[in-house]
Amino acid sequence: RCSCRRLGGGLVQAGESLRLSCAASGLTYAEYAIGWFRQVPGKERVGVSCVSSRDGSKYYADFVRGRFTISSDNPPNTVYLQMNNLEPEDSATYYCTVGDYYCSENYIGRTGMDYWTKGTLVTVSS
Repeated sequence: RCSCRRLGGGLVQAGESLRLSCAASGLTYAEYAIGWFRQVPGKERVGVSCVSSRDGSKYYADFVRGRFTISSDNPPNTVYLQMNNLEPEDSATYYCTVGDYYCSENYIGRTGMDYWTKGTLVTVSS
């Protein structure tokens, strides 16, 4: 089982920064990934970033690469998503997820997410 807790989010202006955190405990996977998805109303949830417990690989979606940084302890139980130079297009509800989904530098899986936190709203004004 997993106790997943997320913190962070809020309203900022374009160009500013926010940090999201996600703490998972009670994990019993041999290998797992922990990361963030986001969703805007009317659209599907999309992967933003993740880190793999297997080898520490980190994934970034193209639309955040160079602006967002994911960091964690080892193995990744507490994960931080530092979001810099935020853009209005980053406005969304962000969800942390844990599971045995695939996470590499180039790809984040679409299945295997076992636990989701409640969403945290990030709003970036122009």
